[in-house]
Amino acid sequence: MAKSWTVVSVYNRYRNRGGEDEVFEAEADLLTRHGCRVIPVTDQTPANTGFAGRVRLAVEAVWSRRWYEQLATLLAREKPDIVHVHNCFPVISPAIYYASRAAGVPVVQTVHNYRLICPNALCFRDGHPCEDCVGKKFAWPAILHACYQESRPASALVAATTAIHHRWRTWTEQVDLYIALTEFVRQRLIAGGWPAKKIVVKPNFVHPTPPVGTGDGDYALYVGRLSTPKGIEPLLAAWQRLNRAVPLKIIGDGPLQPLVTGHPAVEWLGRQPRERVIEWMRGARLLIAPSIWYETFGLIIIEAFAAGLPVIASNHGAMAELVEHNRTGRLFRPGDPADLAAQVEWALAHPVEVAAMRRAARAEFETKYTADRNYEMLLAIYEQAHENSRHTH
Repeated sequence: MAKSWTVVSVYNRYRNRGGEDEVFEAEADLLTRHGCRVIPVTDQTPANTGFAGRVRLAVEAVWSRRWYEQLATLLAREKPDIVHVHNCFPVISPAIYYASRAAGVPVVQTVHNYRLICPNALCFRDGHPCEDCVGKKFAWPAILHACYQESRPASALVAATTAIHHRWRTWTEQVDLYIALTEFVRQRLIAGGWPAKKIVVKPNFVHPTPPVGTGDGDYALYVGRLSTPKGIEPLLAAWQRLNRAVPLKIIGDGPLQPLVTGHPAVEWLGRQPRERVIEWMRGARLLIAPSIWYETFGLIIIEAFAAGLPVIASNHGAMAELVEHNRTGRLFRPGDPADLAAQVEWALAHPVEVAAMRRAARAEFETKYTADRNYEMLLAIYEQAHENSRHTH
């Protein structure tokens, strides 16, 4: 564990910044603070550049010769210990796995979303979770329903990319270890055909550790994108039922912003920097996590735990794994405004129990989600990837 690693960290950025960007940057910072050398390798998904640009992007999504050569050159020059891929879709492409294998450098892939088993990366369609493509080497239902960018041709591109690499055995032979953020995601990957022995679970983390809050602000809090998969409509409906029993503050933006800003029972705070989000968490009585889709993790939940804030969350996906009912929060039926309202009412009527939840939430964070604990796990994963690579070669 005393080894100082040289890590090539690969990330294909999306056009819109999101949680994956934050995790990519936080993990690089974590490694650097512990004396490792991190070499970031990034590219940007381009804006729509017309038909010719889309054709070029389609070809590159399957195999980018440019990125194969660039990474091969970098690996020969820097001689790293590990290549850690956070995302290579669509520009960088799985070609980088082959460049790494040719150079004899083990590859670790963090699974931040469901792209490997679902072309739209969400396992979500028409307002509900969907696993129609899980286990299919060619994801034809996604094409039928135009799941990626509401386009059948674009959906066919993503489905074909994954299918081609299934046929080439890229996923099973070119990646030495996958990191799932939760056991729920690990089980979805196994159901999709990924080898169980190559998938380990390592959560995200929070750094720096904030002071514990007091919850004396007398409000509930939602933090996240304002969109249908995040459960904004049932959240607003629940607060209509609660009839202002406790104010709800909402942080974030997105396509459903007009619903939020026009709602009489909530206060919209817009996008806020992380430091301000933590401050709002320290004063809140509850955090509400109402996602309808299967979250792969829930960074907001462990940030709440760090602040000693109990969470009322949808009872499925990663959230049901992170939040323990009656210990660190309460769980409700996904998409059910009446049940969400009932859980909030229970919390308001049981201040002694909620105070105990605050202590338990902070203890959960200190046990599982600190930066130091995460660093230990990450190095153990790198060691295991090296061991897997030795057996493969």
